[in-house]
Amino acid sequence: MVVTEASAGMFRKVTFELVSEARRLADERGADVTAVVIDSGSMPDVNELATCGADHILVVNSGERVYKSGEVQAKLIHDLVKERGPEVVLFGATALGRDISARVAAGLKAGLVMDCIGIRAEASGLIARKPLYGGKIIAEFAVEGSPKMMTLRPNVAVVDNMAGRGEVTTLTMVEPVPQVRVLELSVDESPKLDLTEADVVVSGGRGMGGPDFGILEELAGLMGGAVGASRNVVDEGWRPASDQVGQTGKVVSPSLYVACGISGAMQHLAGMNTSNCIVAINSDPDALIFKTADYCIVDDLFEVVPAITAAIRKLAVVT
Repeated sequence: MVVTEASAGMFRKVTFELVSEARRLADERGADVTAVVIDSGSMPDVNELATCGADHILVVNSGERVYKSGEVQAKLIHDLVKERGPEVVLFGATALGRDISARVAAGLKAGLVMDCIGIRAEASGLIARKPLYGGKIIAEFAVEGSPKMMTLRPNVAVVDNMAGRGEVTTLTMVEPVPQVRVLELSVDESPKLDLTEADVVVSGGRGMGGPDFGILEELAGLMGGAVGASRNVVDEGWRPASDQVGQTGKVVSPSLYVACGISGAMQHLAGMNTSNCIVAINSDPDALIFKTADYCIVDDLFEVVPAITAAIRKLAVVT
């Protein structure tokens, strides 16, 4: 079973990654894949879930079609899991996924592994891989009992076009009375790409010298990526907390991470060291970030970043 997430009438990228991962695991175990969609307002096209492997798509109607808090969604998922009895339940390692999965696991007294970067099937069961101690080690966990629950980081699973049967069923469930009510919801009409789902992240640190991140935004925009920041930058008020990458911010796993003027404190590395390729730009040759980076550029970022941007623009014109 996969618990989906949607925003502004579209499924989040991590949802398709989860369904693809579930399809792979299900094929190895001779099982079906069920995707759960909670109707909470602007409904996405649920048939999209079949294109990456969903056999059954459960659309849950409960009460009014308005935003449902993690508390409410968790109770609905709890009841559904208890009724359907899936062997494995997957969530995204997102703010909502962490909230819901913890509540459901506690209610069912089920095993839960958070923040996984990989899942594999063995004769003895499922093995989940996740980083510990700020990414210094990769640990493997076996989950006992049933259901086995896991949250998977965005960008660590590949979306495959393995079509499932896509049978859609609409369920009506009684919505629980929440302990906490949402009184108001402010939605950004032009939401930017979420850091955790971006394939390219360009981050700036104290070396940026101020709140003007224009050169980073330009570079990220050219590559279809998002702009991140170190904790120092957020503490200075140069960027919002939603842009912070690190142990106390967001954990990202993009294909490309470009660190500009970031020293490489352990807390920051914990949020990005599982990136597929890391490029570091820093004028200090002894910056700790260079020990983690795949490509190291010792130079002034205000000269290097515009040069990279110009080169990419030139390549785009030639192509």
